[in-house]
Amino acid sequence: MGTEEIEVDQQEPSALDTFRQFFALERDVLVLSLAMFAFSLGFQMTSRFLPDYMVALGASGFVVGLFGTFGNIISAVYPYPGGAISDRIGSRYALTLFGLLSTLGFALWLVAGQFDPIAVGPVTIEPWLWIFVGLVLAQAWKSFGLGATFAVVKQATDPSRLAAGFASTETFRRTAFLVGPVLAAVLIGFHPDFTTSFQFVLAVAVVFGVLGTAIQHVLYDASEDSIGGSFAGLEQIVQDLRDMPDPLRPLLVGDTLVRFANGMVYAFFVLVVTRLYEVGLETTIAVGGFSYAIDLSPQAFFGYLLGVEMLVALLVMVPAAKVAERVGLKPVVALGFAVYAIFPIVLINVPEFTTNTAAAMILVFAFSGLRFAGLPSHKALIVGPAEQGAGGRVTGTYYLLRNTIVIPSAALGGYLWEFVSAELAFTIAAVIGVVGTGYFLLFGEEFEAYQ
Repeated sequence: MGTEEIEVDQQEPSALDTFRQFFALERDVLVLSLAMFAFSLGFQMTSRFLPDYMVALGASGFVVGLFGTFGNIISAVYPYPGGAISDRIGSRYALTLFGLLSTLGFALWLVAGQFDPIAVGPVTIEPWLWIFVGLVLAQAWKSFGLGATFAVVKQATDPSRLAAGFASTETFRRTAFLVGPVLAAVLIGFHPDFTTSFQFVLAVAVVFGVLGTAIQHVLYDASEDSIGGSFAGLEQIVQDLRDMPDPLRPLLVGDTLVRFANGMVYAFFVLVVTRLYEVGLETTIAVGGFSYAIDLSPQAFFGYLLGVEMLVALLVMVPAAKVAERVGLKPVVALGFAVYAIFPIVLINVPEFTTNTAAAMILVFAFSGLRFAGLPSHKALIVGPAEQGAGGRVTGTYYLLRNTIVIPSAALGGYLWEFVSAELAFTIAAVIGVVGTGYFLLFGEEFEAYQ
């Protein structure tokens, strides 16, 4: 059982239905869902701003790229154990441990800005290095829940309704992705110095981590947890890779190319807004005879841009899942891939489109939200061909292989950003993304339940 488990009924899910179902859940799933929301909120408040925070602490663009690659390594290592564990053992103490580690990660990010450079022989430990250490801890909760979520939704949903089931869970989970960056933007606005104001954001993230850990440990009823067999080690991983369903292979190739492209530039989205173009928002809004002055720093404006992106995502995921039931999963997944591929080239060329860069940025990030339209169908296409009872391992195997290949992408993007040009980094990323999308369109297979 993972932190993202949510029951899925056989009726049409909608954004309102998701919240209605949330409050009707049995106690253990309700508790874990609340904990998942707390950790998602804390992570989303902080992670998208970390590259800018690192630059403020003295890191170069190449170091930001290495940080992205380090995150890719963690993403590659964590999902497989999480998927295997979700198929075999109980949850309570593992969830508590992961929650504590994540909270410690937020706390380490909070104090990192207070450290001075430390000389250890010929090596100087810079303050931004602690952001790397904190990431290992802060992402710990993800290692348990990914495979479990896929497996639970598969078991609870008719095969022809998998996309709808994932749309319901994703709509709830992504609400934290909407609230987090917007809350961060509000907190960042409390102080003109970003390094200082981001401390407020990190402190609130620590609070959410403590609350999430306490909720899941004290209120979660582990009496029905089952204990399975031990993990077979490296041989099990190799066997799971060999046993991966054939229909997943073209999806995996296309998805890996698209994610490699996105990984090259993802950490730099915030720097495009805050450092490269320094796009803030200064305007006056008249409502009911009153005028309100708005003056947002680039960092605060970026938080609201992420809010716009996720608002669009929440609005399109459920309708896209419904469309998938009529046209199939493949076209909807391809749409999401296409937005992933095109977004970098659109973002880096925003000033060439218009003189009102702030308004253009809002439209560009709204466009980026459309990539989430394909996410529920993508998940359904991954777990659909898996045998019942093996959804966690199939999911873990898929992400292990994909995320391992994607590991060097951010370092490559960081090298191009620092030593060549941002424009070239984003252009190459877009080309790779388009190739991945095209490959999936040519060779990707439809899940038979949607044919």
